[in-house]
Amino acid sequence: MNTTTRPPLPPFDAESAALKVRRAEDAWNGRDPEKVALAYTPDSIWRNRAEFLQGRDAIVAFLTLKWSRELDYRLIKELWAYTDNCIAVRFAYEWHDDSGQWFRSYGNENWDFDEHGLMRRRIASINDLPIAMDSRLFHWPVGPRPQDHPSLSELGL
Repeated sequence: MNTTTRPPLPPFDAESAALKVRRAEDAWNGRDPEKVALAYTPDSIWRNRAEFLQGRDAIVAFLTLKWSRELDYRLIKELWAYTDNCIAVRFAYEWHDDSGQWFRSYGNENWDFDEHGLMRRRIASINDLPIAMDSRLFHWPVGPRPQDHPSLSELGL
């Protein structure tokens, strides 16, 4: 039986759903696959682009590889919609590859949570846009986005 909880817990309202999104964003910006994986059920199911994963070990392996390729990763997530136990987000993140080419990746995710606030399903659709370095919009030190940094909507994304 799962006794780990990850607040806020369902059922979500606008405030708790937005907080859940921000906590996920902060965790992903920390780029620690082991810590990020703890927000998911042990048997969590993912679709990320065209990849299908199941379980925390697969999530850790996926994120480890992701962040070894997507360098100087910076992410902003924004609440799109929610129900009692589901949240939809839109997001954008900026990163560069090992050749120095920058990208802005745009996407949306659908999340389904168990009663303990752990994500049991994550479905992500993502598109990458090459950008020039001077077109970057996400400028902050490694780690969580500062509270005063503009949101996606404020940036016009």
